[in-house]
Amino acid sequence: MKAIVLSDSGLRLEERPVPEPGPGQLRVRVERSGVNPTDWKRITTGQTAATPNMDGAGIVDAVGPGVLSHRTGDRVWVMLAAHGSPHGTAAEFTVVPAEHAFPLPEGVSSDAGAALGVPAVTAHRALTVAEAGPARLSPGALDGRTVLVAGGAGAVGHAAIQLARWAGATVHTTVSSAGKAALATAAGAHHVHNYRDGDPAKEIRAVSPGGVDIIVELAPGQNAALNQAVAANHASIAIYAGDTATFEVRPHMLLNTRMQFLILYTLGEELLQAAAEDVGAALRDGALPVGSEAGLPLHYFPLAETAAAHDAVQQGAVGKVLVTLP
Repeated sequence: MKAIVLSDSGLRLEERPVPEPGPGQLRVRVERSGVNPTDWKRITTGQTAATPNMDGAGIVDAVGPGVLSHRTGDRVWVMLAAHGSPHGTAAEFTVVPAEHAFPLPEGVSSDAGAALGVPAVTAHRALTVAEAGPARLSPGALDGRTVLVAGGAGAVGHAAIQLARWAGATVHTTVSSAGKAALATAAGAHHVHNYRDGDPAKEIRAVSPGGVDIIVELAPGQNAALNQAVAANHASIAIYAGDTATFEVRPHMLLNTRMQFLILYTLGEELLQAAAEDVGAALRDGALPVGSEAGLPLHYFPLAETAAAHDAVQQGAVGKVLVTLP
C-alpha cells in the first residue's frame, strides 16, 4: 500500500506492507484523512508515529479476532489512529482499535467523517465540563445556557458552535474578520463578534446580560479580559489550546469560575466513548455538516502532498484540511 512515513528528510510517500488487524482491531481502507494542528506538532517534536494523522473516514476492510461490533463494508469515521500506533490515517489502509471506529450514517460524506475526530470530541468535552452539567449532549441538553466559542471559524470552534446549537444553547462566538464572521454565522452561531473592530464584552452583555455559562477557549491569555468581563456566576472556561495566560484571581473567585483544561490523549476511554456517541447522534440528526455553506471550507491534498497539507494547517488555513485517497 501507499503510505506517508516520517523520515530524516520529513514526510515522504512510500510503499509499505498492508497492516493486519490484531485482536480487537479493525483495518480501514481510508478515503479521507483529516489534518489537525496536533498532527504537525507531533512531527515537529518527534512524537509522531511512523504514519501520521489522527482522524479519517473510510470502509472497514478486515476485522481482527474478537471484534463483534463491526463488519467488513461498514462505513466509519475514526479518531486517534496515530496515538500510540504506527498506523495513522495518511495511508491507503490504517489499523485502529474497534472502539475508535464509529458508524458513518448513510448520506454523510467521508469529508464530514474525516472532519470529526479531534475537533468534534474536543468540542464535546469543552461543552460538558460545567459544574452543573450536562455531562452528555443531546437536543435540549443546553437549553437556557449561553455559550461563547473563541475562534468560531476554526475546526474546533466550528464543531463547538454546531454541537452547542444542536443541544439548544444560545451561541456567541468571536472572530477576527468579516469573512470569518460569515463562516461562523453559517455554522449556526446566533451572535458573532469581531474582536478587531468591535467591543465583544459590551456586545455580549447587551444580548446576554446574565453572562456566559460555558466558554470554549483556544487563547486563554489573549482572551483573559474578555472572559472575565462576560463570565456568569459558576461559569466554566474550557481551555483546549494556548501557551501562557495571566488572569486576575479575585474576579473569578467571586464568580466561582471553573477553569478546565483538556486534551484528548489523557481524557480516558469512558469520556471518549461518550463524546463519540453524542457526536454520532448529532451526525444522524444532520447537525454537523461541512463545506463553505456550513461554515467549514474544505481544502484537499492528494496523499503524496501530505507534507503540504500539514504546512497549510500550520500556516493557519481557514477551514478543514483533508488528504484524499483513491
